[in-house]
Amino acid sequence: MKLDILAFGAHPDDVELGCGATIAKEIKLGKTVGIVDLTRGELGTRGSAEIRDMEATASTKILGASVRENLSFADGFFVNDKAHQIEVIKKIRKYKPEIVLCNAIDDRHIDHGKGSKLVSDACFLSGLKKIETTEDGVVQEAWRPKLVYHYIQWKNIEPDFVVNVTGFMDVKMEAIKAYSSQFFDPKSKEPETPITSKNFFDSVDYRARDLGRLIGVEHAEGFTVERLLGVNELGNLL
Repeated sequence: MKLDILAFGAHPDDVELGCGATIAKEIKLGKTVGIVDLTRGELGTRGSAEIRDMEATASTKILGASVRENLSFADGFFVNDKAHQIEVIKKIRKYKPEIVLCNAIDDRHIDHGKGSKLVSDACFLSGLKKIETTEDGVVQEAWRPKLVYHYIQWKNIEPDFVVNVTGFMDVKMEAIKAYSSQFFDPKSKEPETPITSKNFFDSVDYRARDLGRLIGVEHAEGFTVERLLGVNELGNLL
């Protein structure tokens, strides 16, 4: 299956939090989108890997993504080496996306920066014909995505561009709520974490509102880039 967009996250819920509204909008516009989680989030303070698996499945249905896979790398301990790069390359070559979305380049959780660099490096290496990979016993063709964008997470990194996601925040918030073990729940008896407060949950919306304010729309999501952006004509800008 060829996808238009493939979104990677170090943990289940990274993609939803970072670019869930953008994904929902692109799907509404007719694009095919897939998600690949690098780990099962097994080191998370709340819940378990099994619970996160079920939550990710529910969230995927809400977003409308065509496919979701998990590479089951070690949460907190995966590294950017050949073995991990090869596994990511296999998914890039399997789905042949034009655009790859991945973790923030620098963030509070160490897996986010590591995941960002791992996926970015794999996107480049995936285009090298002399790197051989197989999927289900079939040799894969080299493939390099045209664009790699990094969504914004815990830190308020200044975006290089923002996407108008007005009308799609409800879908994003519902997808995030699917991870009920991870976020604000006044009835939960599990330990508090930086992401379980109501303030954090509310911040997802007010960050999008603030980015939207800056471009004159209701909501927006921000991204950073690895290379210079270009437009075909000035009128393409909002």
